[in-house]
Amino acid sequence: MNSGWLNKRNSLVFPLACFLAAAMVLLSEGSYWQATTTLRELAQVQAERMTAWQLTEGMLNSETGQRGYLLTGQKEFLQPYEVGLKQVADAFPKLDRDHADEPKIMDLLGRMHRLSEAKLAELTRTISAFDRGESEAAIEMVSAGRGNELMNEIRAEIVELQSTSTQATANNRTNIYRTLTFSRIGMFALSLFSLIGIFLYLRQSRVVMAHQENLKNAIQHERDRLEIEVSQRTVQLTELTQHLQTAREDERNRLARNLHDELGALLTSAKLDAARIRSRLTGIAPEALERLAHLVETLNSSIAMGRRIIEDLRPSTLSNLGLIATLEILTQEFSDQSGIDVYCTLEEVKLSASAELMVYRLVQEAITNITKYAQAKQVWVSMSSNAGQVEILVRDDGVGFDSQAIRGGAYGLLGMRFRVEAEGGNLNLQSSPGRGTSLMAVIPESAAA
Repeated sequence: MNSGWLNKRNSLVFPLACFLAAAMVLLSEGSYWQATTTLRELAQVQAERMTAWQLTEGMLNSETGQRGYLLTGQKEFLQPYEVGLKQVADAFPKLDRDHADEPKIMDLLGRMHRLSEAKLAELTRTISAFDRGESEAAIEMVSAGRGNELMNEIRAEIVELQSTSTQATANNRTNIYRTLTFSRIGMFALSLFSLIGIFLYLRQSRVVMAHQENLKNAIQHERDRLEIEVSQRTVQLTELTQHLQTAREDERNRLARNLHDELGALLTSAKLDAARIRSRLTGIAPEALERLAHLVETLNSSIAMGRRIIEDLRPSTLSNLGLIATLEILTQEFSDQSGIDVYCTLEEVKLSASAELMVYRLVQEAITNITKYAQAKQVWVSMSSNAGQVEILVRDDGVGFDSQAIRGGAYGLLGMRFRVEAEGGNLNLQSSPGRGTSLMAVIPESAAA
């Protein structure tokens, strides 16, 4: 599967989710504000209806108070009249303020103003006439019917005003129902889209997870293959190193035999010939005897050098005297030549001939490095057996070095490690600046030995 296509699909999921969330929030907020606006309008319409009823009630109270006063002549009956006047006076400013931006209703309110003023003026005239003692004139004005006509006209105007409020209420209710329906349908649609988006996202996630699992399996398979290949190459390199070391030791052994057999024989023969010649020249040619003595010394030095070379190539003491004696001779010669104190603690161990030679070469390489780099004053060499493992330790008190920063050209240490691993063991190096160096090799004992 194309990973670029998956990445493109993944990049669309988040913006789509954000868009749906924003749409749901906008729809919810829009419905909320539309509903609250409509509810406020309904409250305003209700308040207008109450004001209209207040106006009607004020007119009725005024008329009732006037009739009661004219019939009884008692001032107590004027209290409803005064309350009605106040109600009318309070109602009209509210109506004017609520409908200031509605010209049609303002015309209606203008007619109501004029009718109410006329009605209230007619009530005031009858009460004033009655107060002056003109009760018959006051009753005659009431009986004339003009007051009833005005009141009927006021009621008609109020009914028209209330019908307008009723229509506004119906419209607001319709708006609320429409808003709720739209919000319901919108929320349902958005929820459906969200569910579809979640389904697609989950399906895509499964595809992505399957793709990632396939990649993981492929990477793991490739890693396993590389590990197997590295392991095989490591085994091959170890075997090659062992073969090269064996071939080198065989070549050294051959050279040592040749030097011992051929060169040694030649030098010994030359020394014997020089001895015969010296016995014949005794007393005849003193100068020739001196030359011959120098030749004998040179032959002796050559023989000694040949022995040292032979011992370096293949220590004869290893096969003749054993590993412990060979290591003691090696460390003693090192101490004599370098002046460094060497302390040996060597125990009998069971090792094959190749493993003994490896231990000898390991100690030889270690003390060579100490001579070159360590600037040590004391060296400790130990060999012991523990639980079927042979431990060889070479430690010094020299300047040391950073073992974590070993250069790639440290072939001596690398050669030691391959020698030890070729015998089935492992090599551990510990060192730090100013604290000396410790080199430990652990190899298995050889039952055949």
